[in-house]
Formats: sequence, structure tokens, C-alpha cells
Amino acid sequence: MLDKLFGIHADALQLKASRMEVLSTNIANADTPGFKAKDVDFREVLSWQLGTGSLRATHVNHWRGPGHSENGEVFTIPYNTAVDGNTVEIGLEQAKFGKAAVEYQATLDFLQGRVTAYKRALKGE
Repeated sequence: MLDKLFGIHADALQLKASRMEVLSTNIANADTPGFKAKDVDFREVLSWQLGTGSLRATHVNHWRGPGHSENGEVFTIPYNTAVDGNTVEIGLEQAKFGKAAVEYQATLDFLQGRVTAYKRALKGE
């Protein structure tokens, strides 16, 4: 029933939360030698969940897309790799995290507005 009420937005909120986790892991490991930065390809993962993706897996062991893991994480290609092999670029990761936080909050506000509208409709307002 909740899928009908919230549609795609519930899945989008969950994906945005997972992307923020990945980005925060990157920021936390900015000084870890050999750490490889990752990101979540939001559009690709959401299209997989909706069944509209360009590639379909016909077996559970198949990759979902080029360079993608099962959860949509991809390694980021750095502009400047550190000498110790770390690919986290702290300024870029912080900017990505800030943008992701704003997008998450916007989706959350949208869902909250929808819940409020349903509550008012049920009360007959």
C-alpha cells in the first residue's frame, strides 16, 4: 500500500541515503593509504529498480552494468591520485556530500508534504 502512496520517492530516498553513506565513508578515509573512492550511480540504480535500465541481468551472478556492483557503487576516477594510492579528493567529496544532503532533504520534504496531505484528506479537511 505504501508503494502506491509514495511511488518512486520512497526508493529514491533510500538510494540517496545509501549514496550519502558511501560519500561519508570516502570523506572518513581521505587519509587512508590505498583507499579507493566510490560513488553511487543514482540514475542507473533507480532505473534497475524500476526495470527500465539499459542492461538486464539474466542470472544472479551477472553484473548489472559496466563497472557497477550489485548496490550500484562505482569507483570514482580521480583528477589527481595521491602518492599513497588514495583516490579521495576531499574538496570534491565534500561538495558531492553537500549536494546529496540537499537532494535528500528535498525528497524528504516532498514525502512529508505528501503524508500531511493524506492525513488532511483522511480528516476531511
